[in-house]
Amino acid sequence: MSITQIDKVFCLDTAKTSYRFMVNEHGHLEHIYYGAHIVGSGVDALRYKRNIVRGSLVLSSQDDSTYSLDDVPLEWSGIGRGDYRNSPAQILMPDATYTNDFCYLSHEYVDGDCPMGSLPTAYGAAQTLIVTLKDSVMDVRVKLFYSVYEESNVITRRAVLQNNEASPLHLQKFMSMMLDLPQGDYDMTTFDGDWISEANRHLRPVESGIYINESTTGASSNRHNSGVLISGKHTSQQQGIAYGFNLIYSGNHHTAVEKAPCGLVRVMCGISPHCFDFTLKHGEQFETPEAVMTFSEDGFNGMSQNFHRFVNQNVVRGDWKGRERPVLINNWEAHFFRYKQGKLMRLARRAKKLGVELFVLDDGWFSNRNTDTCGLGDYNVNRKKLPCGIDGLAERIEKLGMKFGLWFEPESVNPDSDLYRNHPEYAIKIPSRTPALGRHQLLLDLTNPFVRDYIVDNVSAILDSAKISYVKWDMNRHMSDMYSASCPAGEFFHRYTMGLYDVLGRIFLPRSHILVEGCASGGDRFDLGILCFCQQIWASDDTDPIERVKIQSGLSYLYPQSTMGAHVSQSPHQQTLRHTPISTRFHVASYGCLGYEMDLGELTPLEKKDVAEQISFYKKHRKTLQFGTFYRFDNKPNQWCFEAVNSDKSVAISTMVQGLATAAPSNDMLPLIGLDASACYSLKSRPQRVYVGRFGSLIKHLLPIKLKPDGLVLRTLNRHYSMLDGEQSLSASGAELMAGVQLDRQFIGTGYQKDIRMLGDFGSNMYIIEREG
Repeated sequence: MSITQIDKVFCLDTAKTSYRFMVNEHGHLEHIYYGAHIVGSGVDALRYKRNIVRGSLVLSSQDDSTYSLDDVPLEWSGIGRGDYRNSPAQILMPDATYTNDFCYLSHEYVDGDCPMGSLPTAYGAAQTLIVTLKDSVMDVRVKLFYSVYEESNVITRRAVLQNNEASPLHLQKFMSMMLDLPQGDYDMTTFDGDWISEANRHLRPVESGIYINESTTGASSNRHNSGVLISGKHTSQQQGIAYGFNLIYSGNHHTAVEKAPCGLVRVMCGISPHCFDFTLKHGEQFETPEAVMTFSEDGFNGMSQNFHRFVNQNVVRGDWKGRERPVLINNWEAHFFRYKQGKLMRLARRAKKLGVELFVLDDGWFSNRNTDTCGLGDYNVNRKKLPCGIDGLAERIEKLGMKFGLWFEPESVNPDSDLYRNHPEYAIKIPSRTPALGRHQLLLDLTNPFVRDYIVDNVSAILDSAKISYVKWDMNRHMSDMYSASCPAGEFFHRYTMGLYDVLGRIFLPRSHILVEGCASGGDRFDLGILCFCQQIWASDDTDPIERVKIQSGLSYLYPQSTMGAHVSQSPHQQTLRHTPISTRFHVASYGCLGYEMDLGELTPLEKKDVAEQISFYKKHRKTLQFGTFYRFDNKPNQWCFEAVNSDKSVAISTMVQGLATAAPSNDMLPLIGLDASACYSLKSRPQRVYVGRFGSLIKHLLPIKLKPDGLVLRTLNRHYSMLDGEQSLSASGAELMAGVQLDRQFIGTGYQKDIRMLGDFGSNMYIIEREG
């Protein structure tokens, strides 16, 4: 059993973790332990001791001179009864006060999980514990749900508030979970950024005070991802304790971490209280999103691997669960809005020759959509661009031997559109104000059922009219002017998110054969809620691999490689003007759902050969790269190292990416982990080329005749001729390899030979480790 009870102690156990809490002498739920797996209740050794009261505390019981809620580790807390730490609930009660005191009433066990009607949840739990609390004075109840996912080492929590009083409740804050960790020296990690700079990892010490990670943009946001980590001071990628917290939700989120004067650290997460105000009448209830918790004593990698298993097994659903994602070409960076059918087919034919499996038509296929200023909200196909329509184009792509995918942005509308001219009331705006535009567009009011029906009917009609195997679902602005005639202002943000889930479910649950990629200006909505409907998410509009390696590394703490859309684009990159080798672009993108986003007709013959070889290699190792056990490594300040290991440890793919080069660098060591120590392995570098042009004027010193570095001869040579880059191969035991592989030297200014690693700025190498025999 994953959930048992010893006296008044509830014992929740996964394969490697244990969670303990009890109903204490005063009826409150007291937290005892969350960490590595233990046997027993832990109540004697691990329960927080309070044999004498701390000074200046307010006693929460007249019968116990040592009992103050401010000095007790709790599962849930209230307001007005002596606990002055951050509260998970702010409720204006029927007696017109904010005071509440929720105590144990009952509990029950349920096999499996307990899905909600209004919000998505994880599935496949072993067991669920439901504990009901009741206010000590009024008939207002809180139900706390604990679901245990044994294999993933995950426990999910959520809360339900029910009003049984005749008078209404006014709910101004209501978190999904609260947890008081024992006194300790912790760090807090968040993943923050902006457009084209998402999920940058930030680590800070947890000191006295409250630290808040929050989104107020209407989506989970590129500013602050909803995932938060709490770790020990000396935790590394491979060692030390790490707690992970996330939320199955795509709207405004809020995670607060507070270190109290007594040393306890309170963590809570849920819907942001920003502009939040729900009224619950008699008999009504409010359900929070589901929070996700995990723990590992094997460092950040162990914690991430728990999250990865959970997402792949218990969040992602449909026909594409556990299924290898196709290699795609997206036409956006090649064409923007400037294309017609002939240009698209030329790109498709070139892509097919290189091994691409899926052609994706991005923005610009409908109405008069030739710029981003018009057309959003309309679904009539632009016959000037596509005379044979979407169905005809899809049929032609299929005849080439590829699948066809299509971009939508259904949540938005341009004022210059037929939809807005006919139904201006469908847009989010305040009647008395001029609305604020973002990217020349407004958002549609998904709290309005007529708007939801419009989106569902039109998107469904397009999907059913053609052979469409993939959808990119985009949303390109933050929310403003929050108003709807359909709901009170304090309910708007949350009801928009519930409306989004309604739309996604009605469109894609009956069409589970479609692979759906979520997108919101890149990673503006990379969260577990979206992953309940979209099997992968476009991680960022930034396709520069040096920026992407930071973005994907940050996301990998919370989400598996199989959920990250990652593309190879042309260099210099449109977001940074940075030049990068095509090998590095592939190496970074390969730890995700690989795609190409470029005009293939502009590639040199050598680059086309490179791309074809990359795709062939990726297909061979796709399962390992997308679904293998993923590891990050702490390395040199200017380097990133990743590894993916397949399920039986017979194959590993490891990559080292370099940022800015330094003069006369020291030798590099390739860190490896996760292999069978006693097995024998071969290690080989993935073949890659260094183009002649990379050498600049140095090349003239190698030739018997004098040639200009930028002259016609060398420019032509650079298109057709290359040299080998960093060839290395060896055999060794798994134990030897995991001790760290000494790599051949990279270029240090003293010459070239085929085993020199020509990294320079932004270079990289990939290594294949295969068990022999």
